[in-house]
Amino acid sequence: MKNHNVKILVVDDDQLVLDALSMLVASFGYKCAIAANGLEAIDKLKVDDFDIVVTDVVMPGMDGLELLKYIKEHYTGTDVIVATGYTDKSSYADVIHAGAIDFIKKPFERDELEAKLSRVERERLMVRKLEKLSMCDSLTGLFNRRSFDLKLGEEVQRAYRQDYQVYLAMLDIDNFKGYNDSFGHPAGDKVLNAVGMILNDCTRHNVDFTFRYGGDEFAAILTQTSIEQAEKIMHRVLACYMQAGFEGTSLSAGLVACKRNEDLPWIENAAEMIERADKALYEAKNKGKNKVVVK
Repeated sequence: MKNHNVKILVVDDDQLVLDALSMLVASFGYKCAIAANGLEAIDKLKVDDFDIVVTDVVMPGMDGLELLKYIKEHYTGTDVIVATGYTDKSSYADVIHAGAIDFIKKPFERDELEAKLSRVERERLMVRKLEKLSMCDSLTGLFNRRSFDLKLGEEVQRAYRQDYQVYLAMLDIDNFKGYNDSFGHPAGDKVLNAVGMILNDCTRHNVDFTFRYGGDEFAAILTQTSIEQAEKIMHRVLACYMQAGFEGTSLSAGLVACKRNEDLPWIENAAEMIERADKALYEAKNKGKNKVVVK
């Protein structure tokens, strides 16, 4: 049995179907969770991340198409396969137009279900590869500004749902323009590359996220951590940069806690977080540079 790096939520109000389907999905090597209806599925989605939802159409309270609509509005990274019985009115066109990635008839054929899940998994992997190309800075290899805007929302929302803290650090290379003017742009590019490597080396792999925000400004999203650990990571970044020995330059950093404020639209909430981090960054510069200021 192959182990897949995909988590699937199966939704059906018929307990016998739910048990059989979940056992089948698990037998393919997927991580599987179950929900007995659409509302229970939403509760599961709020506390865990699922790659694929396989849902029945006809269910009490919230049917499969209503659940599909909710997922497309709130969990854009989750794909939905809709399952219907032969007597159900929903057609293939209906569910695809509603945003489902695929459609399967009940009762399930084992080979057909496995093939559909495998296809969705391959498509998700291909999409991730394409997204990575479009979301990475070509010089440093870090995520770019577009990726930052998306990832900040994802991580703050996830931290809010799962009740842990996330921190945003904004960093800037001190005296970078003077260094560029003195040694030329190729030398300046080496500095930018060095910052990228240092950020990746000093942060936690698959836990934190690092970005080239623009020009000589960088950012890091530090998740599932304490303020003491986040501050320690930033001081380590600054110390490693100084050891790199780029004459006359240093790094300054502003560090802030990020929490979802549901009284504000997300775009305003995000702008407020970035503004606080920027103010902390420029306070670090005004205090003599090569410092971390926490706000």
